[in-house]
Amino acid sequence: MIASLAWISFASVKGLRLQQGETARLTEDGIPGDRAFYLVDAGGAMVSCDRFGPLIGVAAEHDAIAGTLSLRLPGGEVVAGPIGLGEPEDVRFYGLGLRAQPVLGSFSAALSELCGSPLRMLAMPAGRPGADRGREGAVTLLSVASLERLRSEGADSEPVDPRRFRMNLGVDGLTAHQEDEWIGSEVRVGEAVLRIEGNVGRCVVTTRNADTGAVDRQTLQHLASYRSDVPSTEPLPFGVHARVVAPGQVRIGDRVTPR
Repeated sequence: MIASLAWISFASVKGLRLQQGETARLTEDGIPGDRAFYLVDAGGAMVSCDRFGPLIGVAAEHDAIAGTLSLRLPGGEVVAGPIGLGEPEDVRFYGLGLRAQPVLGSFSAALSELCGSPLRMLAMPAGRPGADRGREGAVTLLSVASLERLRSEGADSEPVDPRRFRMNLGVDGLTAHQEDEWIGSEVRVGEAVLRIEGNVGRCVVTTRNADTGAVDRQTLQHLASYRSDVPSTEPLPFGVHARVVAPGQVRIGDRVTPR
C-alpha cells in the first residue's frame, strides 16, 4: 500500500486547541506559526494543557502578516487584537532558560480567568522553534494504523481522536507503529525531506478530550499495556519526531516514502 499524508495539524499557541490545514510548508523550524506563542505560570515556567485542561477548549487564530491574534473561549467570547510585545524577560521552557517577550493586551487575563490561575502569554523567541525538542523535533508524525492499534488494545468501540496526540502529520497506509522503523533514516513527505530522530513519549495530555480538555480516556494505561517495554528514545512511545533536512510544501494526499 502506498503511504500518504492523512492530516496536517498545528497550534498557534502551545496547549490551545489544534488547528487543521490542507497544506503547509515545512521549514527547519517546522510549520511556520506552529507554537508561535506559549504560556508561563506565575513563576515564569512554561505550562500547557497537561496542567490546565481548559486551554484545549480555546481556539486561536494567528495572522502573522497582519500581526493579529484571536482567541475564542469555550463560552463563545472572543478576545482579539493586534500583537504588542513587552520587554524581554527570563522565563523557562522545559529545562531551557529563554529570553522571551510577553504578549500585551487582554489575552493573558482571559486565559488566567478561564483556568483559575495566573498565566502569561509570551512570543517564542526568534531562532527557537516552538516544538518541544527544537529543530531536532521540528515536525512530529504518527500513523493512522497506530491509532487503530491503540483503540483495539483499549477495547474501545469509538476511534481514537488523533488530536489527543497533538502531532503535526498523520500518515495513512502504514502498519501499526511502522513509523518507529524509520528512526535514524530519511523520509520524503511531499516536497520535504525529514530525518526521523526519535520517539515521542506520552503524558497526561493524551487522556484529555481534544475539544473540551476533560479527562475522558485511559490512554496511558492502554499504551502501557503493550508499549511500556518497547525500546525507545522516550517512555511510552507513540509516534516519532523529525528534523526537516530539506524544506518543502506538503499537502494532504501527498506520498510519504522512506529514502
